[in-house]
Amino acid sequence: MITAKRLESVQEYYFSKKLREVAALRESGKPVINLGIGSPDLAPPAEVIAALNSALLTTNAHQYQPYKGIVALRNAMSEFYREKFKVNLDPESQILPLMGSKEGIMHISMAFLNKGDKVLIPDPGYPTYNAVSQLLETEVETYELSEKDNWLPNFSSLENQDLSRVKIMWVNYPHMPTGTNASREVFVKLTEFAEKHRILVINDNPYSFIQNNDPKSILASDVKSDYVMELNSLSKSFNMAGWRVGMLAGSEKNINAVLKVKSNMDSGMFFPVQAGAVEALKLSDVWFKQQNSIYSARKIKVMELVEELGCDAKQDQAGLFVWAKTPDGISTEEIVDSLLYEKNIFITPGFIFGKQGEGYIRLSLCANEETIEEALKRVRS
Repeated sequence: MITAKRLESVQEYYFSKKLREVAALRESGKPVINLGIGSPDLAPPAEVIAALNSALLTTNAHQYQPYKGIVALRNAMSEFYREKFKVNLDPESQILPLMGSKEGIMHISMAFLNKGDKVLIPDPGYPTYNAVSQLLETEVETYELSEKDNWLPNFSSLENQDLSRVKIMWVNYPHMPTGTNASREVFVKLTEFAEKHRILVINDNPYSFIQNNDPKSILASDVKSDYVMELNSLSKSFNMAGWRVGMLAGSEKNINAVLKVKSNMDSGMFFPVQAGAVEALKLSDVWFKQQNSIYSARKIKVMELVEELGCDAKQDQAGLFVWAKTPDGISTEEIVDSLLYEKNIFITPGFIFGKQGEGYIRLSLCANEETIEEALKRVRS
């Protein structure tokens, strides 16, 4: 059987393949420490687990659920945005719950892109933006982010690019993999850029509350532009990565367009998962302070590891990772492979996020202090 031509343009997701290799090494007796992937190792809030368990026994819990999510979940998402971002969203028409924001990338792309359209993708950036665009047979055009610009868009360079066929631009702040925050001014400029060129700009925003005291949304105005949307997720903020709960916010027109795709792709989110998500979104900032206290302690250890490797990293990075510049004269691949095969430590090479990621590595905070300390000992030995 011959596969579809679209598969010729994409590769298996890096972590899908690499984690199989890590698993095989462990099965062969190698004690590999995984500092590569951003899958939270901490437990979700106790209230969330209790709500899920209780919901399992409710009437209709195991039946199909609304495509737009239950009313209580949309209301909780709306209140969350109002309280945390000072953004007012109509829970009926401006919010769409998702089974994780990753599916949202595909749904948005299917709703707005035609074959041959252009998509602007950050370099470095989340590889899924590129993969989805390729699967839909669009033309990918990168816009370079660099350390000298603090990994923020260079609007002068953007204006000099051919934007005539660009339909979508992906942005991601706080930025993964570099941990850079965008200011309110940057979000205003992005909105102005979107409206000027009639490009749909989507901010992918799952890291706002991790190692970050100033969470922001691109959706600052109560009047929702048809050219700006935002994805968000409970995966990182509430340690619920495996639950697959995300959300999309934007104008009613755009939400309805994405719903047309989504309603043909799934039959609603499992009710107990939605009930748990409602409780998560009600939590106070005490939850985030507790989580960030743990991550801050881990980050101190990871920064020691970065220094031991001869790399350099900024302290003020948001999110679940540390992005570090490798020493001159040593390739990213050399460092990553030597750590994996000689020290049994897996970290992420920056080049998987684009050519601007060459010369950088990414280390995850999703491992306890004892594990990171063990990695330090191996590097020093």
